[in-house]
Amino acid sequence: MTLDFAAVAARWPMFLDGAAMTLKLAVGATLIGFAIGTLCAIGRRSNLGWARRASTFYVEVIRNTPLLVQIFLVYFGLASLGLKLPAFSVALAALTINVGAYATEIMRAGFDSIHKGQIEAAECLALSRRQVYWHVVLLPAMERVYPALTSQFVLLMLASSVCSQISAEELTAVANFVQSDTYRPFETYAIVGLAYVLLSLLMRAGFWGLGLALFPRRRRLGTAL
Repeated sequence: MTLDFAAVAARWPMFLDGAAMTLKLAVGATLIGFAIGTLCAIGRRSNLGWARRASTFYVEVIRNTPLLVQIFLVYFGLASLGLKLPAFSVALAALTINVGAYATEIMRAGFDSIHKGQIEAAECLALSRRQVYWHVVLLPAMERVYPALTSQFVLLMLASSVCSQISAEELTAVANFVQSDTYRPFETYAIVGLAYVLLSLLMRAGFWGLGLALFPRRRRLGTAL
């Protein structure tokens, strides 16, 4: 077998567009999914029974079904309701729902790691409820689970490859088109594999920098990513 990367590499603008789409999906789902995960983690620890049950149901359903099935459910479910959204919007919604469930459990572990004595001490200092929750609960909890969160978000970026099944024009979808056009599947997917490695390193570097900004006293975060 003779390898020929020239024909595949000549389509680098397509790969670049696909990589940009993959990053957009990953960053968008990360931001919204983290917000959903934090709220649901609070719900799972709430005294309100309906909030606990709803959050638990959401987490268990998402964590026990494949991502591809979730994508198809969102894609065909919205279509059956008459909502014809672009493939990017459907993919973003499905990825957000998926990562939100995993972020819920990670953030819940972070919240559970905060000792009640710390909260009581903060209240004795006459801090407001908002200050206590932000400085004593949320930020310390997030700091403790930050490496796990960032790893989950990088895995989400890699998992976004299945969005090619609904014709979302991310990196894997571009690779499928290029290999069918050039008849060079090995070279195509070798380049795409390298692109995913670079995207993973880029995201980890970004999270490392964000970690230093959010938690300046923990310079060891970089070694955990």
